[in-house]
Amino acid sequence: MSENKKKHKIVFTGGGTGGHIFPLVAIIRQLKKIIPEEEMDLYYIGPYDNLSQPYLKEKEGVKIKYISTGKIRRYGGFKPIMQNLIDIFFRIPLGIIQSFVALYGISPDLVFGKGGYGSFAVIVNARLLEVPVFLHESDSVAGAVNQSLQRLSTEVFTSFPETEKISPKKVMALGNPVREEILKGSKDEAKRIFGIQGEKPVVLIIGGSQGSEKINDLFLSSATAFLEKFEVLHQCGENNYKEVSTEAAAIIREDLRNDYKIFPFFDESQLANAYKVADIVVSRAGSGSIFEISANGKAGVFLPLSGSAQNHQVKNAYAYTSFRSGIVLEEENLSSHFFLSRIEELFSPIDQIRNMEKNALYFARPRAAHIIASYIKEYLIRDQ
Repeated sequence: MSENKKKHKIVFTGGGTGGHIFPLVAIIRQLKKIIPEEEMDLYYIGPYDNLSQPYLKEKEGVKIKYISTGKIRRYGGFKPIMQNLIDIFFRIPLGIIQSFVALYGISPDLVFGKGGYGSFAVIVNARLLEVPVFLHESDSVAGAVNQSLQRLSTEVFTSFPETEKISPKKVMALGNPVREEILKGSKDEAKRIFGIQGEKPVVLIIGGSQGSEKINDLFLSSATAFLEKFEVLHQCGENNYKEVSTEAAAIIREDLRNDYKIFPFFDESQLANAYKVADIVVSRAGSGSIFEISANGKAGVFLPLSGSAQNHQVKNAYAYTSFRSGIVLEEENLSSHFFLSRIEELFSPIDQIRNMEKNALYFARPRAAHIIASYIKEYLIRDQ
């Protein structure tokens, strides 16, 4: 690159969960394919989390600046009220100052926001500094931050064909960015690394990057009956791993233990191979999981998180399963017996699963990350 040629400076921001970090990783990898790396400086500004360091900084070389953040809790009680006061009067103002200083020092050409409370201060300051903003909304109901900041954006990309509480004037429905690497698993490799026996259907259970106590409990409550019918690959969450693995070891019969593989968290290669070998996937209904499952052409059994903001997980799940690509089991009154029996029903006959797999691919938008990266590139070039 010529010494006089200006580098493109792009700032990414989000709430700091896997649902924000992994789509950003997918977009960054696509940007690197269409813009030489020496012509870009990539930054992430957001709250501290356990995923940005290994996935953004270490794997993708993104420069990270952590800021203080806060959020407004809409449920009652003394503790939430005190937390809100601390956030409103201390954490949020501090984050606004920190993000302003960071943005002023970087002087970016563009800010890409993934939503979440961690992006609020960054987006507001970006517009104060007259930096163009692109937003992406993962869910079928826009989060509070994207709702409030959409007017400040140049473009709003959405995952679902219809997204509540986002003005259609700027919207482009492209899907949720999925890492290409998640789609490149091998069934044979999966059988080898997971020690799949191959005599029973394989159920993949994933509870998101943080795991899911409800899904873990549903499985453990019927573990013996479950493993008599299926082989199980189970991501239980890092915080839950010790407890779940100990309980599983105590209750699973010795003759069934080879049919159960438990992990705190799947890395990219493990997850790609797990998707490939699975006959069905049991998951929460975050947008990231839904679009990974659909892009891999898998039938889904979705247990939306009850009480999620604006009930977005329930709406995500029904939006996806309207394509007849899976089923939704809402948490209220859901028993372990019913959980197992509904999964068994999907295999009687197996044609139900095969039809769901085809329908999943109709819903999938595996090129979302590439298209968004291309929009970013075109905007940067046009703005030079």
